[in-house]
Order: sequence, then structure tokens, then C-alpha cells
Amino acid sequence: MKKILAFGASSSIHSINKKLATYAVHRMDDIEPTILDLNDFEMPIFSVDKEKNNGIPPLAHDFLDHIKTADGLIISFAEHNGAYSTAFKNIFDWVSRIDGNLWNGTPMFAMATSPGGRGGMTVLDIAKGRFKFMGGNIIASFSLPSFFDNFNEVDGITDSDLRAQFEDQLAVFKRAISG
Repeated sequence: MKKILAFGASSSIHSINKKLATYAVHRMDDIEPTILDLNDFEMPIFSVDKEKNNGIPPLAHDFLDHIKTADGLIISFAEHNGAYSTAFKNIFDWVSRIDGNLWNGTPMFAMATSPGGRGGMTVLDIAKGRFKFMGGNIIASFSLPSFFDNFNEVDGITDSDLRAQFEDQLAVFKRAISG
């Protein structure tokens, strides 16, 4: 059974990106899902001085262990001022100090959503451009615009065109991890 790691790249307890990542992983059959909450990996703000004086926090190693043992990754990015959330960026910075190839070539389904009409496309583009230099293997991507108009807890993605786009990308991801 394939192990799929999913998380919303936000520390909000009401994260719409965690809801989207959770929705995606629950649309898959015959997998062993792990859904992470970034709040469980809160660490000091990264700096080379903190690393030199205190070493790399054990939580960074724990996060990397989750990545390294996964057969597939589903990440939905929150967009804060056009970039990663601070919570995700801090984890990303610490983990990359352990292993610069942190994504390990693992197939990824990269997503983003926001309340606005672009659906986090800016941060999704940043991830798609950057991750490939750190072992990222983004084989599927999806942006859900206007989250509160196009998603609900009961039905998931409610817009039929957006749902079809999502399902197409999820199928690409499923094929990549089944091989």
C-alpha cells in the first residue's frame, strides 16, 4: 500500500489549504494517508547563527522523515503576500539544511487555494519553479480560485469545471505513484 503524505502549507487552524490537501488525499483509494499539521513542527526562526549554536531542531528531522518515507506528496500552498507562508518557509529552510535534495524525487501533487480569484497561483508558480532544484518531482498541479465559492465540507469542489480539472490532475498523480 502506497504511503501518501499530505499537508496544507499553513499554520492556520482553519487552513483552507489543509482542507484542500485533506480532500485530495481522501479522494484516493488503497493508500496509507498521513496528514500533517504544520503546527506540530513549530521551530525557532531559521538562522545560520541558531543552527551553529543549537544545531538543527529534532522537529526538522521528524518532518524530513515523513517526506523520505512517503511514496507520494500532496501539498496545498497558502499564499501570504505572494509567497509561502512563514510557517512553511521556516520548516522548508530548516529541513533543507539537513538534505538539499529534501523532496527526494517523490511524485508530488502541488496545489494552492485562496479566497481570491487567482487561487494562490503566485505561490504555486514559486514552488513549481524552486522545488525542482531540491529533488522536487511535481507531476500534477491544481489551483482552486475563490475557495469559499467553490468548495464546501460536504461536496468538496462544487464547480463542475474546476472539479474536472482537479480530477484530471489527481489521476496524473495516481498513475505516477502506482508505477
